[in-house]
Amino acid sequence: MRIADRLLATLDRVSAPRAVSAHCDLPCGVYDPAQARIEAESVRNIMQKHNDSSDPAFKTRAIVIKEERADLVKHHLWVLWTDYFKPEHLEQHPQLHDLFWKATKTAGEAKKTTDVAVADRLLEQIAEIDTIFWATKKA
Repeated sequence: MRIADRLLATLDRVSAPRAVSAHCDLPCGVYDPAQARIEAESVRNIMQKHNDSSDPAFKTRAIVIKEERADLVKHHLWVLWTDYFKPEHLEQHPQLHDLFWKATKTAGEAKKTTDVAVADRLLEQIAEIDTIFWATKKA
């Protein structure tokens, strides 16, 4: 067998597609609502800095960054909801579905406003998710 043929056969075997399911490229099993909370804190602080500034360029930049961070909040919440929480968690905490729905909606609302009260509500919702998350980890 030629060297090139052996190399191709090895590459085919090594690079064969495999089905995986994870929030990253490698199923590490690491989940934590802190990721969503940190991004939500960033959203809140950016809103406050935006509201305190009179510099139009700064305000525009703040809006762009705030919207990116709010999208990251939604992403991290959905990873928890779809990859970490299981049916048995929902049985133990029937409010989970509604709580995640409200939190992701609030993160979407945060993209559209600079009202710090919206960010505060989002942080409260994430805190509720955090409490339930850690309760499921102890169970």
